[in-house]
Amino acid sequence: MTIHTMPAAVLTLDDLLTHWQGHRGLTRRVIEAFPEDALFSFTAAPPMRSFGELAWELQGLTDYCLKGLAQNDWSWQPPQEPDPKDRSALLTAWDAQTPRLAQALPLADPEWLMRKQEMAWGQLSPLETLLYAIDNENHHRGQGYVYLRALGIEPPAFYER
Repeated sequence: MTIHTMPAAVLTLDDLLTHWQGHRGLTRRVIEAFPEDALFSFTAAPPMRSFGELAWELQGLTDYCLKGLAQNDWSWQPPQEPDPKDRSALLTAWDAQTPRLAQALPLADPEWLMRKQEMAWGQLSPLETLLYAIDNENHHRGQGYVYLRALGIEPPAFYER
């Protein structure tokens, strides 16, 4: 097994993985903080989506990144069926990604990560796509915080990753 590092980088691939997994762990705690009946039904301002729907989007985007990392296949295939409106199914899918990320990201070639190619959203490098996925997770988790506060629930501390 060859472990690659990013040359002259601020973050190593292990650092990036730790950072992303920290965000994923925090997002998981936000999912758990929702009452079961509100996770897939509550929205602070219709027609905004529920946090459960947003979390499924994040799970799908992480699957997209995992496929790209493992196979260099960045083609986008929208879900064929609606996601289940079930917390345990969401958390099972979420948790299944954690070891896959831990395995795939440290093996990525740093030069390949920087090379622009056609992605679902245009010409981007794999690294830019991974950073987009992390940014998107942060954005949607922020929506989840607003939803939790609107429900009278204190969200998890954002700095505890």
